[in-house]
Amino acid sequence: MMHSKTSTFVTFLFYLFPFLVSCQEKSQAVEDKPYTPEQEKIIEEFITNGAKQYGYNSYEYQEWLDKGLKKDSTIAYLWQQKAMPLFKQRKYEIGMQYIDKAVYYKEKRYLPYRAFIKCIFSKQYREAIIDFQKCIDKYGNSYEMDHTYAFYIGISHLQLNEFQKAEEILSKDIQNQINRFGEAHHLDLFYLGISKYEQKKWQEAITEFDKSIAQYPDFAEPKYYKAISLLRLEKSDEAKLLFDEAIQNGKNRYTINEDNAVYETYPYQIRWKKFD
Repeated sequence: MMHSKTSTFVTFLFYLFPFLVSCQEKSQAVEDKPYTPEQEKIIEEFITNGAKQYGYNSYEYQEWLDKGLKKDSTIAYLWQQKAMPLFKQRKYEIGMQYIDKAVYYKEKRYLPYRAFIKCIFSKQYREAIIDFQKCIDKYGNSYEMDHTYAFYIGISHLQLNEFQKAEEILSKDIQNQINRFGEAHHLDLFYLGISKYEQKKWQEAITEFDKSIAQYPDFAEPKYYKAISLLRLEKSDEAKLLFDEAIQNGKNRYTINEDNAVYETYPYQIRWKKFD
């Protein structure tokens, strides 16, 4: 079962990423192989006992990784570690070069994370869909950062204003979650509500927002969009009360609480400071 504010789905912790490779190189990429004992020693020396002894935004952090890559440039984890600070600094174009390299050397492990970065960080939604669809085709609809690959495809369609497509994908994925776990994640339910909200299906949207709120009672965003939906249905008194409640919850940080929300605003997330 799922807690109201933190997911109980298994998180697949794929690290960060890699250097620009040609289409020809990508086509020659092989299935992931385990690191050799020699490579494990390099990881221990240059990451565990090297780079990670410093802040990841420091010069020393990158210098240690570069030393490791001089020893063996085929270690995907080294490329991932080079990319991680860059994405958190919103230097997406540079970081994507490294992520591509990590995907080349360990596709199964890092392709889902690259797709996640494209969806949540660099906002390359069409490319995110391509990567996640490849993940589904090759490895099944697994999880990245607590959510299914289909979930990210769905919100990518939302961001491309392809609302009906988003609704279809999210509805199917939510039903699969219910079949497996007995319930779906509150964020999945919220975005399904958004897909209906954007199609002016006000009452259907409210139904999904209510399901999301039932899982996360103080969740500000579904309350905010539900309030607008109520206003569209000419229920202004109820809308006003809920809108005020949403603002209070939002100011108290009961918002989208994904780990990476500290770095990037998620789709349809409200900037609650504007209500100060």
